[in-house]
Amino acid sequence: MPPTEPPPIEPTIDPGTAVDPPPPAGTARPSFREAAGAFAKIGLLGFGGPAGQIALMHRILVEEKRWISEPRFLAALNYCMLLPGPEAQQLATYVGWRLHGTPGGLVAGTLFVLPGFLVILALSVVYALYQETATLAALFFGLKAAVLAIVVEAVVRVGRRALKSWLAVALAAAAFVAIFAFGVPFPLIILAAGLVGFAVARRRPELLIGAGSAAGDGAPDREEQPGERGWRRAIGLLALYGGLWIAPIVAVAVLLGTASVYPAIALFFSKMAVVTFGGAYAVLAYVAQQAVETHGWLRPGEMLDGLALAETTPGPLILVLTYVGFLAAFRDPGGLAPLAGGLLGAVLTTWVTFVPCFLWIFLGAPHVERLAGNRALAGALAAITAAVVGVILNLAVWFALHTLFGAVGTLALGPFAPPWPVWSTLDPVALALAAAAMLAMLRFGVGMLPSLALAAAAGLARRLPVCRV
Repeated sequence: MPPTEPPPIEPTIDPGTAVDPPPPAGTARPSFREAAGAFAKIGLLGFGGPAGQIALMHRILVEEKRWISEPRFLAALNYCMLLPGPEAQQLATYVGWRLHGTPGGLVAGTLFVLPGFLVILALSVVYALYQETATLAALFFGLKAAVLAIVVEAVVRVGRRALKSWLAVALAAAAFVAIFAFGVPFPLIILAAGLVGFAVARRRPELLIGAGSAAGDGAPDREEQPGERGWRRAIGLLALYGGLWIAPIVAVAVLLGTASVYPAIALFFSKMAVVTFGGAYAVLAYVAQQAVETHGWLRPGEMLDGLALAETTPGPLILVLTYVGFLAAFRDPGGLAPLAGGLLGAVLTTWVTFVPCFLWIFLGAPHVERLAGNRALAGALAAITAAVVGVILNLAVWFALHTLFGAVGTLALGPFAPPWPVWSTLDPVALALAAAAMLAMLRFGVGMLPSLALAAAAGLARRLPVCRV
């Protein structure tokens, strides 16, 4: 007789705790080691931003390994898009949770971030020590032009996906005017857009999410396990991960003093962790403004350098915040050596950025299918995404001003106070490089990494002295 396949593994869950989920129905359950190896591979190959990372996870986890079904993968993605923080990392955490419970989620989410964190940390050290050298300055001169093109491409890409109705366009325009002309803080824009979307979706959902929205179609039902939705579990998770979130803030305040830079870093990036809807691009202009003008952690233009570094590394783009935390503490280390202070600032920033992501996933994982089909939440997300288009447009303008001009001031027009360039400081070479990068990406479809490499080479060729024999 031909060999028969073994029956699928039936999960065993203790009704008293019920925190670990069953394996996906109809799929093979991998060993913990095998799953960890797959997520390490995803973390190492996770270039190309969230779209590329999600496509990579789909190919490996759904198509090749068949560890999670297509409908459940899409339902989880819809849920992760409702959350603040990097949706690709949260999706990896959810799949790890489905395969091996809380330990699986912790390992999957950590391995998704760890390679990129180590790379951006190493690049931050090199940048801090050698940024004044001619070679590094020439390299970043070219990279900034490519980064500007990448942000403009993000405006076009997100706009095509999000602006499907007149209301979405109006929300994007209002968000741009609010942040560019009036300086309204990014968190308030996100809150206002979410409230508008939530209210509209309850009465006229077609104005934002449309009749064909995935959120309205609903996702396949999941067999509920005893105790998974209990208040005791939710309170326990809030206490555990909330404590992990704030423990380093308290520790650095006690050990290094409340006047040191470290509590300010932890509190600022903790706030960012709960408002990063729409990805890293949405918050970068606000972070740059606060880091340069309010806290003095960065010099003008250095956020562009950090974004260029983050674009060339695997993992979530939000790891650019690690670079900001490193430079902030490197330049004001308190009683520590500069490199030790920078390392602490980078670790602290990364911790308070990503620990909340695990909390959101572990709290909501048992409810993914139900939440992914909630029209009111989908409407709030659609409105926030529309507003994010305006915020990213502001980021593109902000980057253009600081890339193409040597000096940027403020235009005083009554209640309006938008940034305004000193036109005589326009750099024609930077303008030509940025235009060439935009043409390559938007017209000829050149990829992000080749565009960065070509722009960096052009910057080196333009700025470095020519060697003569």
